Amino acid sequence: MENEIKQFTISIYTENNIGLLNRISAIFQRRHMNIESLNTSPSEIDGVSRFTIVVNITESQMKKIQGQIEKQVEVIKAYYHTEEEIIYQESCIFKMRSNLLFDERQIQNIIKESNARIVTVNRDFFVIEKSGRKEEIDLLHRELTVFGIMQFTRSGRIAVTKDEMKISTMLLALEQ
Repeated sequence: MENEIKQFTISIYTENNIGLLNRISAIFQRRHMNIESLNTSPSEIDGVSRFTIVVNITESQMKKIQGQIEKQVEVIKAYYHTEEEIIYQESCIFKMRSNLLFDERQIQNIIKESNARIVTVNRDFFVIEKSGRKEEIDLLHRELTVFGIMQFTRSGRIAVTKDEMKISTMLLALEQ
């Protein structure tokens, strides 16, 4: 349905240019649309960046955004995906007091059951890393909150498509 709110994941490939992040976010801001998550990273080709943006909007809004992105941003290629078309993950890290790791057996069980892992331990703190779906990270956060989280940070969504896309071939051709 055209007016039904859906979650879209937008992948934009661009050359590395100053001010690009501002131009992309301004497109959404002018339309009073919230960006749920935004992740930038180098792509598989030198000098080309990939922006992954998650928004909850209608299909008609998505069509307008699509046109504006391609008109106002130097896009090499942009893809607009629904949940069914992608495989996605988020990542997060938790910093917690070291004594909890040794005094609270339950913490070790929570880490193990959530498929998280400990990446750093010292006398003052330890750090837990978890990659997974948003719901999995939210659950781990709730379970660890009762023990006192010193610091917490999470990435936005990162995604790959389920079907075979030709972006790598296209990007490689640009490099030559």
